[in-house]
Amino acid sequence: QGKFTLLRDTRTDGSFLVHHFLSFYLRAGCKVCFVALLQSFSHYNIVAQKLGVNLTAAKERGQLVFLEGLKSCLDLVFGEDEEQPGQPSPLQFLSESTSDLRALFDFVRVSLTAPDSDAWKGPVLLVDDLSVLLSLGAAPVAVLDFIHYCRVCVCSQLQGNVVVLVHSSEDSEDEENELVVNSLCHHSDLILWAEGLATGFCKDVHGQIKIIQRVSLQQAGEQDLVQIYQYKIQDRNVTFFARGLSAAVL
Repeated sequence: QGKFTLLRDTRTDGSFLVHHFLSFYLRAGCKVCFVALLQSFSHYNIVAQKLGVNLTAAKERGQLVFLEGLKSCLDLVFGEDEEQPGQPSPLQFLSESTSDLRALFDFVRVSLTAPDSDAWKGPVLLVDDLSVLLSLGAAPVAVLDFIHYCRVCVCSQLQGNVVVLVHSSEDSEDEENELVVNSLCHHSDLILWAEGLATGFCKDVHGQIKIIQRVSLQQAGEQDLVQIYQYKIQDRNVTFFARGLSAAVL
C-alpha cells in the first residue's frame, strides 16, 4: 500500500503489464480508477475476459471507474460533450488555452473517495498511458503536477497504489516525453521496464523486463535492486525466464 509503480516500455509494447495490474487489483477486491487514454473500453474488456475478469460487471457494481479517453476527446473536439455544466470533462484542458490537468485530478479524487469506496479493500489509480497527455497538448510540468497530486491523494492520504505506463526511447527526439519519464523514474517505488530485444524479433522471446526496486528511496546510500528476465507473451498469460534459458536456446 502507498506505492507508486512505473511501467516503462522501450522498443516494445508494455500494455500486457497494464492488463495484468488491472485484472490483479480487481480480483483482489480493490476500488480501481482506470484512466484509459490509449484504447477503447471494449478492447480492455476483451483482454480482461481472457484473464478471467469482467470489466462490465466491475463497472456495474461500482468497483471500476473507467475513463474512456478516446471517446472523451472526440466529444470535446466535436462539441458532443454530455457532461453537466457543473461537472466539466476530465480532459477539459483540450478546449482551454491552459494545459491545466486539475479537472482530471478531480475526476480521480472523486472516483476514489466516493461514499461506496469503503466497501473495497483499497484505492488504485491505473493510467494507460501517460505519454498520450503530452501528445494531446499538456505541458510536461502539468503532467508531473498531476502525478504528484495523485500520489499525495492516493498513496499518502488514502494509502492506495498508483500504476502508470509511459513510453520511452533512447534515441527519441521528444525531449518533453523523456523529461517526464526520467522524472517519474526518480520518484517511483518500483519500475517495471519492458524492452524489445536488441537482436530483433524472436518467436520464443518477445522481450526482456527489468525489475528495479528503489531501495535508495527508503535507505540513503543503498543500491537499487535490479533483476532482469526475458518473457514470452501467450494468449492468456506471460512466461518469464532467465536470460539464455528460452526455448530458442535450449
